[in-house]
Amino acid sequence: MIAKGFQPKTPLYKKKMPKEYIASPLKITADIEGLSLKSISEHYKLYEGYVKKVKEIREKIDAADKSAPNATYSELGELKRQETFAVNGAKLHEVFFKSLGPTSQELRGASGKVADMIIRDFGSMENWVSDMTAAGLSSRGWVIAAYDLNEERIRNYSADAHNLGVVYGCIPLVALDVYEHAYFMDHGTSRKAYIEAFFKNLNWKAVDENLILSGR
Repeated sequence: MIAKGFQPKTPLYKKKMPKEYIASPLKITADIEGLSLKSISEHYKLYEGYVKKVKEIREKIDAADKSAPNATYSELGELKRQETFAVNGAKLHEVFFKSLGPTSQELRGASGKVADMIIRDFGSMENWVSDMTAAGLSSRGWVIAAYDLNEERIRNYSADAHNLGVVYGCIPLVALDVYEHAYFMDHGTSRKAYIEAFFKNLNWKAVDENLILSGR
């Protein structure tokens, strides 16, 4: 269910969309606090891999035999299941990389519309970070702070895999990747240290841009 009065600020149907899904460029060009460029660059390669797989899977879906669909096993069924894994893997990584900014007080300061909403919905920024951190230490894959279009508030959701735990009717604002590949190069097994570094580099301007799609 979409919240009453929902109107995207940018009418998507008027935009000329690309013919194929392409990877968003990595804008980070140097080490940021607690996260090395080497680690971020290697992580970005995984994202590029998901985008390539989306294209490959969709080409195979177009060519798949659709005359014998079956929920237990069919070529089309398996391709469609893996499409959601690849697409969500790409989309979540786009939010993740967009959320990381250069070490700048202007970008790192917890200010803006989303920051104000977080304080409204969680009582304080500290409460929100604590909840995200606890979820990040409990999840096997992702933690997503998302704006619920129906409840008109922000909630933190965990996803143990790209296509497990996905909540529809929400706009992802912050995506925290807690798979080991996101932090082993810089932090070894210390996921908590990595999560702390993530929040130190959170780009609040980019987070606010993610809210635009909700029309809020």
